[in-house]
Amino acid sequence: MSKQKQQGNVREAALDVLLKIEKNQAYSNLLLNDTIKKMTVSAIDVPLLTEVVYGTIQQQKKIDFYLEAFSKKPLNKLETWVHILLRLSVYQLVFLERIPDHAAINEAVEIAKKRGHKGISGMVNGILRSMLRSDLPSTETIEDARERLAVETSHPEWLINRWADQFGLDKAKEIAIANLTPPIHSVRVNTTLVSKQKVIDSLIEEGFEVEESANVEESLHVKRGSIVKTKAFQQGWLSIQDEGSMLVSHVLAPEPGEKILDACGAPGGKSTHIAERMNNKGELKSVDIHGHKVKLIMDQQERLKLSIIEGDVSDARKLSEKYSAETFDRILVDAPCSGLGVIQRKPDLKWSKRESDIQRLSVIQKEIIQSIWPLLKKGGRLVYSTCTIDSVENEGVITTFVENHDDASFDEGFKERLPKVMRESPNNAIGRIQLFPGEFDTDGFFISSVMKHK
Repeated sequence: MSKQKQQGNVREAALDVLLKIEKNQAYSNLLLNDTIKKMTVSAIDVPLLTEVVYGTIQQQKKIDFYLEAFSKKPLNKLETWVHILLRLSVYQLVFLERIPDHAAINEAVEIAKKRGHKGISGMVNGILRSMLRSDLPSTETIEDARERLAVETSHPEWLINRWADQFGLDKAKEIAIANLTPPIHSVRVNTTLVSKQKVIDSLIEEGFEVEESANVEESLHVKRGSIVKTKAFQQGWLSIQDEGSMLVSHVLAPEPGEKILDACGAPGGKSTHIAERMNNKGELKSVDIHGHKVKLIMDQQERLKLSIIEGDVSDARKLSEKYSAETFDRILVDAPCSGLGVIQRKPDLKWSKRESDIQRLSVIQKEIIQSIWPLLKKGGRLVYSTCTIDSVENEGVITTFVENHDDASFDEGFKERLPKVMRESPNNAIGRIQLFPGEFDTDGFFISSVMKHK
């Protein structure tokens, strides 16, 4: 009996989290962590809660395609909570084998009774039971190839159209499928404090499966459990970071003793990596427009026992008012972007983003690079990166910049600082590379490097 009650709590908690995401466009990872911290569900049920929330978001479009075949009422005419309750119930029925069908349906009906009235619980019961008795509709009935792909991989049509236009339909399909697969969990060893082997031994001792990365020397791939609770994390021996993100610091190639600017530094992953690669010697200004985000950078520095990062609450577009021309040896602009390369980790992004966001962000990206360029020394390097895969925000922004500046050119030595496997990638051009999700065990990432003529 208590088990059933706990599972009920799980589904109610999942419904509350999904409702908040829908209404407030809040991030699923933050809301989930908050719900788990408040422990409205027992620890044993946390994996199920996480699975139901992420899975329902991940498969949302496909679930709605199934629901439309069984709901007499158009889905957009249902109350939001009822629609979401149906979604999370269908996710359990169709995508989770270990949940008994009767448990998923009974819980949904009980929640519907509690939150609504008899008519709603009857409708929920009717839809779910008729779905169980029948074959699910086939996506083969969708004639348009792009629309079919959008439903099969549960992505908004505008996104599939955009990727198909930019990279071709086959590549769009590859990206969309990769977004449905669990991401690699990588950690970065803080080599200023500890050897990689010591971190491996420490994690294995705590029950983790650990593999060394084939591509990034200071990276480890980790399976099972929460890294933030480990001794290695708490002692500052490692940081959680995707390898695409780690490669940014490799491309920047900072040297000990240099003066570096990280123009969009929060939450601090790349700033702290740069400091580690400088062996904590030199100066590093790490900027964000929000004070609470600069605090995150400084908290990371403290945990990792670094000291060369100086936080700066500023608008990156106005830094030339604060720093003199040719102050910095190297500059990183890890620009605010649509984030469409990290859908594997944050599936809610595909539903919360709009196509109009891309154009708006590309304007800000251009403004940041434009205003920061004078701060770079002659002979210095500017790295522009994003965690998106859209050519307007990536190739479009940096190519336009280089074409419009006589003292800028793409970095000829860029390729040599990439892992061997990436050097011959077809998505590689002089001074820039587009990484797609799942291709090299990274998120979707764009990295480019521009030199300032002497």
